[in-house]
Amino acid sequence: MNRPDYLNSENKEPVARSIPAEQYQAGTGGNALAPDAQKVLRNTYALLAMTLVFSAVMAGVSMAVNAPSFGLLTLVVAIGLMFAIHKTANSVAGIALTFVFTGFMGFTLGPLLNMVAGMQGGGATIGLALGGTGVTFLMMSAFGMSTKRDLSGWGKVLFAGFIVAIIGGVVGYLFNIPALSLAISAIVIPLSAALISYETNSIVRGGQTNYVLATVSLYVSIYNLFANLLVLLGVFGSDD
Repeated sequence: MNRPDYLNSENKEPVARSIPAEQYQAGTGGNALAPDAQKVLRNTYALLAMTLVFSAVMAGVSMAVNAPSFGLLTLVVAIGLMFAIHKTANSVAGIALTFVFTGFMGFTLGPLLNMVAGMQGGGATIGLALGGTGVTFLMMSAFGMSTKRDLSGWGKVLFAGFIVAIIGGVVGYLFNIPALSLAISAIVIPLSAALISYETNSIVRGGQTNYVLATVSLYVSIYNLFANLLVLLGVFGSDD
């Protein structure tokens, strides 16, 4: 059985090194992916699958121990870990930190999952959020890979949108404004869906050549999709 490429790297080379832009092989035309794009995409999906499983395990652990909500500490730690991953993305440390990051984020989902699970029909709500996240990921990934458009222009809009969402989320949390928090959740869902297409399209076109960074970006999109769908479905599906 062939192992993923990142497990076959030589010890003397960075495990997740980026492919220099000038060496990135172009496609042969049509919808065919360049060999380097195929490699980055394959490694990204392999690492993403492993981190999602690990994240789900940590979420289960969090639920089992009835962990408390981390509040704004989640945002602070997440930003710190993402900064560290960007600094080490071309090394084994980058992969290790990716698991630390996704494990931590999974653990922070425990309180939300316990809250929704305790509602009437909570299990169905969680299943619906999972299903919606999975379908959205598949559809937006397919669009990012198949479209002939260059989606790089979405970058600035997405960045600005997430900054506004973060600020709004912090304000809603600090001043206890539920309506604002719900509005932010409704904004983050389409932003996260668009980020999936943007990142996938970037890999296909050679804009993103590091699968560790691509994995983190896609993981954050999936996490935000699921968490915010869970919030909205939990609120509007509750009889309380």
